[in-house]
This record gives sequence, structure tokens and C-alpha cells, in this order.
Amino acid sequence: MPFPRASGILLHPTSFPGRFGIGDLGLEAFRWIDFLKSAGQKLWQILPLGPTGYGDSPYQCFSAFAGNPYLISPEKLLEDGLLSRAALDAAPKFPVHTVDYGPVIQFKLALLDKVYHNFRAGAGSAALRDEFESFKKTESTWLDDFALFMALKESHGGTVWSTWEPELVSRQGSALAAARETRSVADVIESQRLRQFLFFRQWNAVKVYAHGAGIKIIGDIPIFVAYDSADVWAHPELFYLDQHGKSTMVAGVPPDYFSRTGQLWGNPLYRWDVLKQTGYAWWIDRFRATFSFVDIVRLDHFRGFEAYWEIPAAMPTAEIGQWVKGPGADFFNTLKSALGDLPIIAEDLGVVTPEMLALRDQFELPGMKVLQFAFSSDATDPFLPHNFTHNCVVYTGTHDNDTTRGWYEHTSTEKERDLARRYLARDGSDIAWDLMRMAFASVADMALTPLQDVLNLGTEARMNLPGRPHGNWGWRLKHGQLTEKIRDRLKELSWLYLR
Repeated sequence: MPFPRASGILLHPTSFPGRFGIGDLGLEAFRWIDFLKSAGQKLWQILPLGPTGYGDSPYQCFSAFAGNPYLISPEKLLEDGLLSRAALDAAPKFPVHTVDYGPVIQFKLALLDKVYHNFRAGAGSAALRDEFESFKKTESTWLDDFALFMALKESHGGTVWSTWEPELVSRQGSALAAARETRSVADVIESQRLRQFLFFRQWNAVKVYAHGAGIKIIGDIPIFVAYDSADVWAHPELFYLDQHGKSTMVAGVPPDYFSRTGQLWGNPLYRWDVLKQTGYAWWIDRFRATFSFVDIVRLDHFRGFEAYWEIPAAMPTAEIGQWVKGPGADFFNTLKSALGDLPIIAEDLGVVTPEMLALRDQFELPGMKVLQFAFSSDATDPFLPHNFTHNCVVYTGTHDNDTTRGWYEHTSTEKERDLARRYLARDGSDIAWDLMRMAFASVADMALTPLQDVLNLGTEARMNLPGRPHGNWGWRLKHGQLTEKIRDRLKELSWLYLR
């Protein structure tokens, strides 16, 4: 569906400033929304909000439905009477410029354990307790499986679910019932439910505040889910798994110009034939849950819905595999029948095929244009603004790119830099804002830029380097970086180009 002309900023909540080691859904989230409004922005884009696992990646979560408990604000818990001031004052001193995930996770989980202990002891208002009971009933279709999955994972030392006892791997009813009745497991189950309730409650307050400020939130749905997730454990029939729960086929992309052996992502592949028989019920539930968090969804790896690269699970690289047709138009027609208009951005980057473009255009989904990709060829490049259509979303760069300044100074070739300077009629000394101006001035309905580009930061502020297993997702905004000068400069761009 086409979108109104608007602009906005990409910033994940983990990047908010604050004294607890990681951005959260407390005061800084509301200050951020105030800044967006004062700067004339109408969009705020985030990454997936799920509970992160291996590598701290928001694209590898323990659930496609749950929220990330590390984003829960301790100060909001204090306001709710679930924590003491002493518990907050005892917080260690964390780095302000990056998320050091190991110590942060240790601190946050210990804090949330205290919250559960206090809650069981009677802390919190009667209204809060009523809300919690209502939440458990409303969200039970995914919450019960997720809470049990996390409790069993904890009782097994964090190991992947396929290594548990066979009766738990295969979800035998008697084994699951026995586990739920074990006191230690039962406590963890209820604690996990409480964490989700608190996350949902805090995020909903942020979303309501954003709407009051005229800000729409763009979220993100990764096409694939993590193998070690409640989704795969609870719904093995929807994925290509053997009788022991091991993947038989996994996701990735074949070799190309950028990768001699392709990319082996390793996510389990969907059994689209089984999903179709259910009317794509799991996917509809997933979209419905995501739209309860956000207003617009960026659908990652859109090509996979038209055709995906199927790799035998035993392969060490992505070189051996085959293209398999995805669910295509039938999926999106079913989705549209269930949910109405589809406020979806199609992530159509990478190798583009006519079939994928036809599927995107059939449902009037805007694709993505990344300006850092625009200068590698000539004036026919589809990422140059004079080749845009209205129904697209233009970015200076994304979370997977270097910052624009880092790209210009380190990643780009001299040929790209030369074409960029000639196209922009600028000398490159203010390249991040030059690309931002080009994005905002374009005919694209939506223009977005990472906050790192607004702040003109270099490679040190990069959010993610694909293929690097550790050291990603850590960048944080520091107090004082969002100056009045930056606010006014953003507001001027939005006013000049009717954003």
C-alpha cells in the first residue's frame, strides 16, 4: 500500500542512553520521541524487538512473538513498586558508548529475578496484578509455550532444545505436564510470563506516546526464525526437521560476486505446504502480534516469499542447494484477507528477479533504495533518485551498512566517491548530510536515515557487520549528542521537502 510522504530516523531502543548498560523503555524513549517531533519527523524505525540469543542479534530470537526483557526499564519498575531504590543504586558502572552484553545481561536478569520475588511477596498494586492475569489469558497461545521453553532451557543449562530428553524434544504431554509441576520450573515459567507482561506494558506506553506525538513506528519481521526458539520447538510440523528435531534443510543464499561460498544462515526452512493447509495461521498470528507493537513492518528478505535457496543441513557452506518456489501471491492474498491493507515495506535488496518484483508490485508494496549502493555503476543505477518511483522507501544506509561517513572514508571505491561528488555537486566533506538531503528531496514516499548519519559518525558507530559473529548491535547514543543545531537542521530538511 502507498504511504504518505514522510521522513524519519532508524534507532533501535538498545541504543538509547542511560545508566543501566543498555537502552530501555524508560525516560530516554520518551525523550527520543520528543526529539523526533521537535525535529519535524513522522517515522521511527526499529529492529526486531524479540528476546535475543546467540550473538545478541535481534534477528536471532528465542521467539517471534515475545519481547526482549533486557529493554525493560528499571526506573519504571521502581515507579510500579516492584523494585527498591537501593536495587537501582547498586547497579554497576557500565560503558556509556556501547552495550557490553555479558555484564548487562547478568545485571538485568538478576534485577528481574528480584522483581519476580518482590511480586510474589505482594509488591505492586492490585490493578497491576489484574493486568497481569488478563495478559496471561490474552497472550496464552504463544506465551505458555514460550515461558515453558525458556524455563526448560534454563533447567538444561541453556543448551539447544534438540539436546534435551527425547520426551521433551518431542513434546510428549506427560513429560511437559511433569515439567510444569516441578517447583523450580514452575517458578521460572511464571517469572518469564511476568517479564513479558512488563515488557508489553512498557512498550505499549511508548507506542501510545509516539502516536500522541504524530510518530508512526516501523518494525521488522525477519522472514526466518532461529532454530533454537520456542517457535520451532512448539511447532515442529511447520519446519523441515527429522524425527529427532534436527533440521534437514536450512536457509541461506548461493555464491555471488560478494561471497565465493554463499551465505549459510542455518535457519530452519518452512514447510509451506503444511502452512498453506492451515491457512497460514502461524504467519497471520505473527503479523498480528507484530502489528500490536508497530504501525508499519519492514519484511526482511522479501525474495524468500517468491523463491528461497534450500541447503541440505549437512552442508558446510551454501554452495550446494537449489531454488525452491515460495508461497507467493497466495500467501499475501490470505494475509490481506485476514488483516486488511498491508502496511509492509518489502526488503528487496540483493539479487533482484523479475518474479520477485512482480510479486512486490502486485500488492503495491514499497521496496527499499539504499543511497550507499547508488554510485557503483552509472546514471542507470536503480538506487539513484532520478530513477525512483514514488512508492519506495529511500535510506542513506541501513543497520547492516557502515555509517555513511564510514562508507565514504573506508568502504567505497574512488570510482564511487567520484560519482557521488559529481552527482551531488558537493566535495564530500559533509557526505552524510549530503545523502540525507538527496534522500529527503527525492520522490520516494518515505525517507529514512540511521541516527549515526544524522550525527555524522564514522565506522566506530556501525551497528552490524554481517558475518561477524560477535561485537555487533552495541552502539549507543550519548547524552548531549542530540543538539539544537541538529534538531533545527533536520526540521529544515523536512520542511523544505514536504516531509
